[in-house]
Amino acid sequence: MNEVINIALSPVNIVLTILVILLILYWLFTMISGVDFDLDIDVDVDVDVETELNFNTNSNIDGGNVDFVDIANTEVNKEDIIENRRKALKWWQIILIFFNFVGLPFMFTFTCWIFIWWISNLLSTSITGSYNNSLGYILFIAGIIPSLFLTKFLTTPFKSFFKNLNQDGDNPIDITGRTGVLFSTILEDKMGSAQVLAEGVPMSIYVKSLGGEKLEYKQKILVIKQSDDKNFYFVKEYNN
Repeated sequence: MNEVINIALSPVNIVLTILVILLILYWLFTMISGVDFDLDIDVDVDVDVETELNFNTNSNIDGGNVDFVDIANTEVNKEDIIENRRKALKWWQIILIFFNFVGLPFMFTFTCWIFIWWISNLLSTSITGSYNNSLGYILFIAGIIPSLFLTKFLTTPFKSFFKNLNQDGDNPIDITGRTGVLFSTILEDKMGSAQVLAEGVPMSIYVKSLGGEKLEYKQKILVIKQSDDKNFYFVKEYNN
């Protein structure tokens, strides 16, 4: 046991070991407290589902705030398709999509990747006895790509599971008529996000202005109705 700890805390493995510990603490805190950390990102997705890796997207961060719900739970589904908007993805976006960082909750895939990379590095450096020399650093770097492919292989079966859940993993909650706070500035057809309190649980949702009027970041809003494709909600200003 002491030998395993020494290998895990060796110079070659210490970075991944710290990341694994932080991720464990993250998931424990999330499970115990029920608090979500959200990153508010407005995303327009243009996907050609018939062509492999022919994806198009337009993303921007609005409102000046940074939280972690949407990056931890971001998914691209057929229902998110926006037709007639063609814009090539950047190389890093294609990589994220290919390795299931998009299509599954981001933090789920990220945790799997780091854990697989960590285990692989522990085994390779232990077998070769290189956890304290330059060969170990070479194995550390070399382990990135194989661990990504293994992550893709192991996480792909979870796509159908997460597809049937909302972002909190529960049965959908009707939030029409509830009030919330905007986490983005929205106007016209621009999509942003907001947080509403539903049955005592804070929920992050995508929203658009009902009449197209400008609604400011941190403004109080009222949820009027859900869009026909169920991807977002129409909201308006709420004065109480």
